Amino acid sequence: MCKIFLFDLDWTLIYTGGAGVRALNHAFERFFGIAGGMKGVSPDGKTDPAIVREMIRVHLNRDPGKDEIDTVCRYYVERLEYEVNTGAGYIVMSGIPELLETLSKRSDVVMGLGTGNLREGAVIKLSRPNLMKYFRFGGYSSDSEDRPTLLKTAADRGRALIGSPVEKKDVFVIGDNKRDVLSGKAIGATTVAVASGNMGLEELRKTEPDFLFKDFSDTNNVIRTLLG
Repeated sequence: MCKIFLFDLDWTLIYTGGAGVRALNHAFERFFGIAGGMKGVSPDGKTDPAIVREMIRVHLNRDPGKDEIDTVCRYYVERLEYEVNTGAGYIVMSGIPELLETLSKRSDVVMGLGTGNLREGAVIKLSRPNLMKYFRFGGYSSDSEDRPTLLKTAADRGRALIGSPVEKKDVFVIGDNKRDVLSGKAIGATTVAVASGNMGLEELRKTEPDFLFKDFSDTNNVIRTLLG
C-alpha cells in the first residue's frame, strides 16, 4: 500500500532567513504605502492569504476586500525571488536533503507539499537548494486559505497520481507547527511533528501528534519509525 507524505515548507524543509517577511513588507508598502506591514503579525503556520488578511486588520483596522488580498499576494510573489536569492540566512533544515533523497527512492511513498505558501512562492523558496524536484504535487494556499482544505486537496492529488485509493491514515502530514498537526487531524491523516521551528517539543507534544521528532537528522531512524 502506497503512502502519501505531505510536507510543510517553512521551518520544516527550509528557513528562508526572513525572505518571506521582507517580501510581504515590500508588497504591503507598495500597495498601501505603509512600511513594516508584518509588525505585530506572526506568520507561523498560517496561509499566505490569511497573513495578508491579518496585516490589513492590524494596520488598517478593517477587513480586506478579496482584490486587495490577491494584489498584495501578487506583489509578494513578484518580490520573493529577489529576497530568497539575495538574502543571508537561508538554510535547509537538518537531515532534509538525506530524508527526501531516501524517500524518493522508495516505491511505497509519494511526496507532496501541504503548505500555506502560494504555489508560486513554494516553487521560489525550494528552487534555491533544488528541493522542488522531490515534490510532484501539493496543496497550497492558492487552492484554499483553509489549511485542512488545502491538505485534503494535496492528498487527493496524491491519490490521483498513484491511481488507486489511499486510506486517510496512510496520508502523513509533516510539519513544525501545531496548525500542521491540528489540520492533519482534521482530515484524518497521520500527523508527524518536528521541533525544527519556533515550537519546542513540549508545545508540540500537547497537540498529540502521532509521531514527534526533535529534528530529522537521523534519516534511518525517521524512516524506521514512520514506515517500519
